[in-house]
Amino acid sequence: MKGKNKNDYKGKSEQMSEYIKKLRTCIRWLIEREDGNLMEQEKIRSMLESEEKRHADNEAKLKGDIEGLKAKIEELQGQHESMQELFRKEEFDKNAAIKSYEEEKAVRIAAEKTRDALSEELVKAGQEAKHLDDQIKVHEATNKRLQEYNTSLQQYNCTLQAEVAKNSETISKLNEEKNSMMGTMTSLRNNMTSMKTQLDNYRSLQHEAGKQKEDLKREVDSLRSDLQLIRDDRDTQLAQVQSLVVEIANLRELTGKSATEVEKTMTKANALEETCSSQRERIQALLQELAIAKEKLKLVQSALDGYKVCIFAYGQTGSGKTYTMMGMTDSPQQKGLIPRSLEQIFQTSQSKLSQGWKYKMQASMLEIYNETIRDLLSSNRSGGLDVKHDTNGNTCVPGLTVVDVCSINEVSYLLQQAAQSRSVGKTHMNEESSRSHFVFTLRISGVNENTDQQVQGILNLIDLAGSERLSRSGATGDRLKETQAINKSLSSLRDVIFAIANRKEHVPYRNSKLTHLLQSCLGGESKTLMFVNISPEASSSGESFCSLQFATGVNSCEIGIARRQTQMRSSDSRLSYG
Repeated sequence: MKGKNKNDYKGKSEQMSEYIKKLRTCIRWLIEREDGNLMEQEKIRSMLESEEKRHADNEAKLKGDIEGLKAKIEELQGQHESMQELFRKEEFDKNAAIKSYEEEKAVRIAAEKTRDALSEELVKAGQEAKHLDDQIKVHEATNKRLQEYNTSLQQYNCTLQAEVAKNSETISKLNEEKNSMMGTMTSLRNNMTSMKTQLDNYRSLQHEAGKQKEDLKREVDSLRSDLQLIRDDRDTQLAQVQSLVVEIANLRELTGKSATEVEKTMTKANALEETCSSQRERIQALLQELAIAKEKLKLVQSALDGYKVCIFAYGQTGSGKTYTMMGMTDSPQQKGLIPRSLEQIFQTSQSKLSQGWKYKMQASMLEIYNETIRDLLSSNRSGGLDVKHDTNGNTCVPGLTVVDVCSINEVSYLLQQAAQSRSVGKTHMNEESSRSHFVFTLRISGVNENTDQQVQGILNLIDLAGSERLSRSGATGDRLKETQAINKSLSSLRDVIFAIANRKEHVPYRNSKLTHLLQSCLGGESKTLMFVNISPEASSSGESFCSLQFATGVNSCEIGIARRQTQMRSSDSRLSYG
């Protein structure tokens, strides 16, 4: 079963529906066949009654045949038991899926139990210390009484001196134990403080996991409904197999000559078993796709945690890159990746206020048009800007407009302003084609007032200009110049990615403004994700093939290990947050 992509559950569901219709047609054919078998049985029964006398002499031979059939019946019963075992394994897989969900809940409960256990241990340690103090007082009183008794009973002095010495040693040991217990209490207090800190961190992680769990719940419910449908079909087919086995036994008792029909029926049962097996493989594929979807949701969250994140869309003109990144501004149900990512950023930043985190966010938007960097938030777009890299590998564009943002509404207004300023044009490939690379950058500065920890994260969301062949685009004049500049920059992007993939010493970042701007994201310690869009038209198969080849190279490229940008805030360092 194949859809447009791995997450195209709707397309795969439509293919599964067609498959189920064909399977139901086969089942109806089986039922009609069984009706024909019943009619044949009636004919055979009448023939048996008319020829009963003629077959009396063959009764002994038929008895032998009956014994053989009984053996085959026992063999079929064994096969039936194996099928029941397969069904039990399927039930075990279902219970394992439920158990995985319960384990998540158990982890949270275990953390709370750990906290309660630590509190109880601290109380017990205090009680033990108090108990030791009482024992010391009791032994001191005992020692005093022994001394008074020693003065009155001098004749037993020699014997009692040994006991007094032993008691003195006991008191010394108890004092040592008291000092040891006091040290243990001190270490327990330190451990409790450390565990409280760990518990707070765990609660923050648990809260973030809860948010992600809510985001994934709808997708999980959808997948579970698909799994339930498949399992219902499997149960129906197993019931049909069992009914076929019962009918096989009845046919053998009635006719004694149904071995051929039994083989045919077993063939049908095997076909149904193969269908069940294919559905089990489909279930496993859906579970794997669910795990992949969960993993992808963590990328945007990394920007708030202090990582450099870069997400961009690549593909030919008209393949849907701008729709993927921006979506439909007038339809909330068709929002693109940029507004969805920003909504998640602002929602998560608000949820982390209770943990002591405060964030300052700054947005900038630019385009690279004909190898010239333009500020999309500035009214003056005549002069081009340049790219600078500091010694720490951070990228900046001097003179670029940077706006402080506090909500998704502010960012949405800036996105509309930038979209109106972006360079577009008409070609044979697209009525309104983006003729520049659009780069949206969100710089995130965060500080935790409780721990004085600072993070510096960057989220780059990039809508690349579409690649197209000059022969198909029909570009002339200025459009020809634009197309050449776009293809050159995209070619430089390919050269950079393949140089990184082949671990070459020199990576040609400076061959274009695009790769120079993305240098810290492509070759640094960042997290990078690329969407490769292809056109479904048959006339675009050549461009689609090239895009898929490029996607294969990108998928095998390892840019390095992502590193979190974090540090501890000094006592005189304070940031202003909106």
